[in-house]
Amino acid sequence: MHRISMHMISKHIFSPQKQVPQCWIIVASKDHVTKAVAGGFLQANHGKRAPLQRMKIGDLVVFYSPRLEFNREAICRRFTAVGRISDDKVYQGIMSASFAPYRRNVQFLKCEEVPIEPLINSLTFIKDKKRWGYPFRPGLLEISSDDFLRIAAAMSVAVKEQLIA
Repeated sequence: MHRISMHMISKHIFSPQKQVPQCWIIVASKDHVTKAVAGGFLQANHGKRAPLQRMKIGDLVVFYSPRLEFNREAICRRFTAVGRISDDKVYQGIMSASFAPYRRNVQFLKCEEVPIEPLINSLTFIKDKKRWGYPFRPGLLEISSDDFLRIAAAMSVAVKEQLIA
């Protein structure tokens, strides 16, 4: 397989002829990401609707997992999944009688998990490299297409086959 430059990928994915997708990071524990991938959905900020309404069909999402399990101490600090918003619906998923979080449908892409540490210096949304965790605190953040492509490339996303749709 020949190498495709990030410039070529960016030029094709984010061309003026196409509606430019926004790129997002969702912060979630790895166990929550695993459930989302299995179910083909995403949710953010403990199931709030408003953050998901900012997304549109075709937007690209990467998941960052600071912990292995929700409310546990075991550290993960890895990018754990990549996907594309597959429709315009925001809906509620019933988890229990008292919890019905809002969700979006996602087409998850084949990828490999990668640790964040080797990427910190190259990611432009991380302004203070010593306090690199700070930008992740809101739980959902918009990132540049260049940062998205750096992360996707590190995760071995088959860009030509999966991102250029």
